Amino acid sequence: MAQDNDSFIREVNEELRSEQISRIWRSYRGFIIGGAVLIVLGTAGYRGYEYWHNHNASQYGDQFLAALNLAKENKTDEAMAALQKLEQDGSGAYPVLARMRAATLLTQKGDATGAIKAFREVAADNSVPSVLRDIAKMRVAYLLVDNGTYADVSAEVEPMATGNHTLRNSAREALGLSAMKAGDTAKARQWFEDIVNDAETPRNVANRAQIMLDTLASSGPQAAKS
Repeated sequence: MAQDNDSFIREVNEELRSEQISRIWRSYRGFIIGGAVLIVLGTAGYRGYEYWHNHNASQYGDQFLAALNLAKENKTDEAMAALQKLEQDGSGAYPVLARMRAATLLTQKGDATGAIKAFREVAADNSVPSVLRDIAKMRVAYLLVDNGTYADVSAEVEPMATGNHTLRNSAREALGLSAMKAGDTAKARQWFEDIVNDAETPRNVANRAQIMLDTLASSGPQAAKS
């Protein structure tokens, strides 16, 4: 990871000599968002397992694992069908876990609109534990960085970006990336600074935020108009 970060920084510095911040976004958004989504997926995996564990294993466990295996084998349509069946017929934690996984598969299929809709439905469902609703909102926010406006991202996660919310730094990162894409460097800088200045920020998230701050600083005042 350190080697990847060093390489990334070197390439960014080279780009900055001739291009403004919009070029950086186009070149590196996959790296940035990919790393951010991994954090949320890791949290989702842990919280999902915790929720599953607290509600005990059931006869639907094998069905859920079978669906995951189909997805790993790139049998996406079969996996979706298995997850939809589990959502309808399952009990305990499995229906909501199936909904979350099905939404992720829509993302992998390139159906961002469908994935956003599916995650939003989970986030709005009061029968779903609050931690999973918040994770669904974060997934929506990261999808909206490339498929919406700053206002769209803010509407999803800005309330989570303050105070002591567990996902506050993921929310700040999504907001910073969206502001950066929109060319609002002042907002982007503030969100990334909030991440760096938070003593509880995970190191990899703080490192990404610092890279963005360095990028913004190096791009100069013209970036605000890019």
